[in-house]
Amino acid sequence: MKQRANVPIEIEIEIKHLLIFSLSLQLHLSAPPDITSKLSCMGFFSIFSKEKKKELDKGLEKSKESFFAKLAKTVVGKSKVDDDVLDNLEEVLVTSDVGVETTLRIIERIESRVSRDKYLGTEQLNAILKEEIVGLLLENDIEKANDFVIPKMDTPYVMLVVGVNGVGKTTTIGKLAYQFKQKGYSVTLGAADTFRAAAIEQLEAWAKRADVPIITQKMGSDPAAVAYDTVASAIARKSDVVIIDTAGRLHNKTNLMNELIKIKNVIRKLVPDGPHEILLVLDGSTGQNAFEQARQFCAATEVNALAITKLDGTAKGGVVIGISDQFKIPIKYIGVGEKIDQLQVFNRAEFVDSLFPDNW
Repeated sequence: MKQRANVPIEIEIEIKHLLIFSLSLQLHLSAPPDITSKLSCMGFFSIFSKEKKKELDKGLEKSKESFFAKLAKTVVGKSKVDDDVLDNLEEVLVTSDVGVETTLRIIERIESRVSRDKYLGTEQLNAILKEEIVGLLLENDIEKANDFVIPKMDTPYVMLVVGVNGVGKTTTIGKLAYQFKQKGYSVTLGAADTFRAAAIEQLEAWAKRADVPIITQKMGSDPAAVAYDTVASAIARKSDVVIIDTAGRLHNKTNLMNELIKIKNVIRKLVPDGPHEILLVLDGSTGQNAFEQARQFCAATEVNALAITKLDGTAKGGVVIGISDQFKIPIKYIGVGEKIDQLQVFNRAEFVDSLFPDNW
């Protein structure tokens, strides 16, 4: 693809994906079933690999079914998109954990579309909804993860993982270690959650499954000391990636938040520009609580990446749309199953496509 002058290649790729996605939706609306089927077989509608897309579809099954039931009710007895349909759609989006602010932005975009196109049939609403949500999310020009890759650097890429207890922090670390190793990176884990009895043992089990080394100390040890030893060991091993677990904490626990500052400071003694990524893990099954946790953590510490877990066990997948829209921090990873390889890099267009039903 020829790059436009002064336009970063990442933006070019994002534009290309959006154009392909929009064109595919138009073809779905206008082409006869036999042609649509042939195009699908050719892979025209696919940006993800088929395996990843299938996994994402399955992971979002409960959310999709919930949306389907609610959306179907908005168009009962209606042939075109009118004010009543839009009012009902607004309620569907809010009750599906998309969030009020994001819902209003989506409705505004659809109202503009209705006004511009004059007549829109309710049978087109689903495709229009997908198009407008993807368009909205792409307006948020934030860094987008491209597969499990890290920047080239002379030191290890240091990740600090934070979040409250029970959100899937340890599991996410294990899955990240596995995915990075599959890409050919060497990985070292650090068990700096020394407060919770089972935390060290759980991370050791994940390290064994991912087949990567782990640095531990006994329970009650200084977490900053564990972090320092982990980074020092990674440098000695010439590891590419360091992932450090931290104690589950609430944003308003001052001592625990101060501890994060201490951990960052000791890391910088060895890697001056580290940690390179502070990853906040959120449990997608908690709906709006995940949204609130993101807001509070981002205000309290320097979070620069998000992971949303447990999407396969919930009907609240809509929260991902709201978080992606509202925060200037990228959602980098989503958990769509319990297996070690069921952590995906977040793709906005494919997520929306999997979240909404294909037809009524």
